[in-house]
Amino acid sequence: MALLAADIGNAHTVLGLLEDGEVTAHWRVSTNEHRTSDEWGVLLRGLLGRLGDTVTGVAVCATVPSVLNAWREMLTAQFPDVALVIVEPGVRTGVPIVVDNPREVGSDRIVNALAAASDFAGPAIVVDFGGTATTFDVVDAEGRYVGGAITPGIEISLDALSRGGAQLRMVELVRPRGVIGKNTVEALQSGMVFGVASQVEGMVERLVAALDAEREDVTVIATGHLAPLVLDECRCFTVHAPWLTLRGLGMVHARNT
Repeated sequence: MALLAADIGNAHTVLGLLEDGEVTAHWRVSTNEHRTSDEWGVLLRGLLGRLGDTVTGVAVCATVPSVLNAWREMLTAQFPDVALVIVEPGVRTGVPIVVDNPREVGSDRIVNALAAASDFAGPAIVVDFGGTATTFDVVDAEGRYVGGAITPGIEISLDALSRGGAQLRMVELVRPRGVIGKNTVEALQSGMVFGVASQVEGMVERLVAALDAEREDVTVIATGHLAPLVLDECRCFTVHAPWLTLRGLGMVHARNT
């Protein structure tokens, strides 16, 4: 028996099947706001295949309200008899949220904080490399979510450069030969890889200082589909946890069913 977890982001939707809290299968698809509930149903059933028969629960977090509405309709039709949990105000997460307005914090960020607090001891910083945004979420020594930071994501930054620069264009997101680009393509790749890595290291250093904690006591976690692009260029990470959000969704589902 498996739990279907769905992390609906602005650019991509990450899906996973969890058994005993571990991700056993996963997929990433584009988040299309114009996709109807029926289209989502066909897509999901096509991805799951026979594995769909093993689903006994569903957990969802979403940052796109229109897509979440289509998912509600789709899940009612496709999985009418399973226990559904959507991470939204009123759902128990077990994570105290110590910010000015807890309701405005993205549900994916809360789920990441829960997984970080549950899987790693002590204070933690989660750096989630999404295409639209790179988020920094901070959990203190008491397991409370105390806030964080948001910067433009790698993909959206590159897209903005290609749209705004007359002689710039989209390039493949890979590590260039070196930090000194020998052509425009390599210069863009250097900025996206080494520039972002430097930004992340600087932000982590500042966040650790704001926590008033020793650096060795803070677990710094990399997650998100673009994390591998800069992972080897950052000296600040303690662990790479690619399925942190999906695991957090599994934890929320267990707390609410």
